[in-house]
Amino acid sequence: MCGIAGLFHSDGQPVSPDILARMRDALAHRGPDGEGLFADGHVGLCHRRLSIIDLRSIANQPMQSSDGRWTLVFNGEIYNHLELRRELEGAGWAFRTRSDTEVLLAACALWGVREAALRLNGMAAFALWDASTKTLFLVRDRFGVKPLYVWRDGHRLAFASEIKAFIAHPDFRVRVNKSALREYFTFQNMFRSHTMFDGVMQVPAGAIVVVTQSGQRQDKYWDFDFSRPEPIDENEAVEELERLLGAAVRRQLISDVPVGAYLSGGLDSGAIVSLAAPSVPRMQTFTAGFEMSRVHGIEATFDERRAAEMVACANGTEHYEQVINAGDIRWAMPRVVWHLEDLRLGMSYPNYYIARLASKFVKVCLSGAGGDELFGGYPWRYYRIFRSLDRADFLKNYFQFWQRLTTSTDRADMFRDGSDDEEEMFGVFTSVFADADAMPFSSPEDHIGASLYFECKTFLSGLLLVGDKLSMASGLEERFPFLDNELVDFAMRLPVGHKLSDLGRMLAIDEDAVKKKVIAEEAFDSGKSCLRRALIDVVPEEVRYRKKQGFSSPEASWLRGENADYVRDMLLGPDLASADYISGDFSRKVVADHMSGEKNNRLLIWSLLSFEQWCRTFINGERPGGGLSS
Repeated sequence: MCGIAGLFHSDGQPVSPDILARMRDALAHRGPDGEGLFADGHVGLCHRRLSIIDLRSIANQPMQSSDGRWTLVFNGEIYNHLELRRELEGAGWAFRTRSDTEVLLAACALWGVREAALRLNGMAAFALWDASTKTLFLVRDRFGVKPLYVWRDGHRLAFASEIKAFIAHPDFRVRVNKSALREYFTFQNMFRSHTMFDGVMQVPAGAIVVVTQSGQRQDKYWDFDFSRPEPIDENEAVEELERLLGAAVRRQLISDVPVGAYLSGGLDSGAIVSLAAPSVPRMQTFTAGFEMSRVHGIEATFDERRAAEMVACANGTEHYEQVINAGDIRWAMPRVVWHLEDLRLGMSYPNYYIARLASKFVKVCLSGAGGDELFGGYPWRYYRIFRSLDRADFLKNYFQFWQRLTTSTDRADMFRDGSDDEEEMFGVFTSVFADADAMPFSSPEDHIGASLYFECKTFLSGLLLVGDKLSMASGLEERFPFLDNELVDFAMRLPVGHKLSDLGRMLAIDEDAVKKKVIAEEAFDSGKSCLRRALIDVVPEEVRYRKKQGFSSPEASWLRGENADYVRDMLLGPDLASADYISGDFSRKVVADHMSGEKNNRLLIWSLLSFEQWCRTFINGERPGGGLSS
């Protein structure tokens, strides 16, 4: 696990080793164990290393082939590298290291970049320079676990694991991407490849960007596809799922350093810990909980430590807990935004704290992310889409659901350059399906498949970005056994009826009753039924059938209580850093409605706080700890 960066000058001008070094060192937190730099005329690659596999310095990067043609910088882990290594040795490659980096280098050299990317089972973002053809390849893994950004400025192209590397370039200027800003405040996420930083793009998951002096192109080599379920007996499916998940966990335990696991108290993390613990003597597990003495209502149930402790006890793990209180938000916010860079999703500061705790004991931590998106863990999200088998109606209804923060009317009042952007944001939403035009819409099961596709492309993508940035802030590598090639392939082929046990009841519900709250959306908690059955002998029953909750913190109460002054100072005070973009009248109403209890605006307030901090950090130059950037 590492940080990578580099430069490519299409006009042939040589890159500056000094600038490359500045970009590299901006990523020092991602790789405290080593550094490297390669410059050859108009191209340069640099690297910061976090040693996980083959700890020797001979495995450092940039890594070059013996003939000097290929030079590689790589961020990630290849879990099937031993199998690939044996095949590559059979094809004649003489290995110098035990590292998965050299396996990737050999695979690209012998099989080609596309074939190599397809055959990797793991997480990877890498840049490969071919000195023979003067071509730079930028590649991101099929699921988008590891980030990779590109900044293009005239004849100059830069790439990096984090945007901080671009900020370290003397010619980079921070400007707000207003279209991305509207997108974030609509969906609390980014669905397109752009970022909050104008001119900075992400390499999409499952894509290869090919750069030459004559231009660049982008090729898609993989995508999610839930449109081709295959008939399989449910008992056979349960047996196969149990086998594949066990194999995925064993694959991702490969490491030359200690491996631990997050333990939220839910089904997915409980399954990972229960399957991994027999292979890891006295495995270390980590949970975040919340100080709840002044929390009331539904939020009083948000602390999951008891369920996590139950799994830890059942598996004999060495268990650690971080108790978070209301005041921890204020301290964490500048650090979370600095490391996150490109705003995503909701309250992510607990992720920062739990990763910081885990990093004191291990270098690698397993996570249960991906189980919900692959196996239908949010069934209450799907009922809206059964009323019509028309694609247009599906998109319209689902778009209304996924406007998590604001409507177009809100945004017209919110932004200084306010306008009705409904058509623009609907276009953003539908663009997610651009690579899935052949997806059928002839049955409710098809619509659920489309929903799973959407969530993997958007919600899961945001979770992975938050996970990477906030774990690497502490030099910790996160791994995701549910995102194993074979397991994902099986999940995509699994019939919807094996994922949602009361699909029939869901199809028969009265939509008006749901809208009127006669039937609560949360009643549809029948997701991941096949997965629950596969874990009968693995996870304690109370955890296996525990109601889906998600990793939530009690901000609604905390923002009205101990953090009320903090909210007002950040959003209603004088000289706000975000004042050029966000209307003060809008913020005042949002805050007043929340403080009075008229509305629960916790998600919107969190996002307003995050953007104000973003402006302070990246526009005003404030850095965590109160200092200014040089």
